[in-house]
Amino acid sequence: MSLLQVKEVTHSYGSRTFFNWKGRPKKVLSDISLAIEEGTCLGMLGTSGAGKSTLGKVILGLERPQSGQILFQGHDIYTADKHTRQKIRRDIQAVFQDSYSSVNPRITAERIIAEPLENYEKLTVAEQKRTIVELLERVGLSEKDLKKYPHQFSGGQLQRINIARAISLKPKMIVLDESVSSLDMVNQTLILELLKELKEDFGLSYLFITHDIKAAYSISDSLGVLEKGELIELYDSKKQFFTSEHPVVKEMRGSILAEHPRFRSIRTRVSHT
Repeated sequence: MSLLQVKEVTHSYGSRTFFNWKGRPKKVLSDISLAIEEGTCLGMLGTSGAGKSTLGKVILGLERPQSGQILFQGHDIYTADKHTRQKIRRDIQAVFQDSYSSVNPRITAERIIAEPLENYEKLTVAEQKRTIVELLERVGLSEKDLKKYPHQFSGGQLQRINIARAISLKPKMIVLDESVSSLDMVNQTLILELLKELKEDFGLSYLFITHDIKAAYSISDSLGVLEKGELIELYDSKKQFFTSEHPVVKEMRGSILAEHPRFRSIRTRVSHT
């Protein structure tokens, strides 16, 4: 059984005028089906407005779809009993694009990471502090960062704190929604390497939502492509993406900027297909 199964999910938003809501709902997801296995990363590619973030919200339980099912370890996350839903909320965490808006600017790094621990664990003060220090060190920070506030960190450092918070409960899966897109190239590379290490060390599964083919290529085991709310392609391997003849996929491949030697060779292969 797959860790996560998305079954024929459809979701719409209403349209709005200046004064009120009216008109036909706008379909943002249309009959989406996919699965994520334990310990694997599915990279979900698509341009702005393709429905990627909405899919992430539906999987996280933040947007109930009009139809279809989200099954986590066989349980429907929207119809499961309270105890099961609580366990699912613990087992599926998220890291979002904007590291600053994802945290309370008035609390320290220690308090940010402590929030989920206080909600789900029963630790002594000493145990909690020790756990938080271990988490900070695991993401490349240190004990001296405990008392710092968000504005005292760079974007890359603060995203590391968000990642530390996400792994604090030892989840089975993390939804990463454009989690490196606001970072510079150096920090993108460092955060992607960190995510790959955590995936291997903890057996994590990821849904890696992005518009960046290179980022998806570096971390994903399989790839999907969303276009106007439809899952137009789903590839078991990254190689299949680079040989696909689908016009949308071919256009996406043609947009790759090959700054890195690894992607120069990819772009050369693509140009000959």
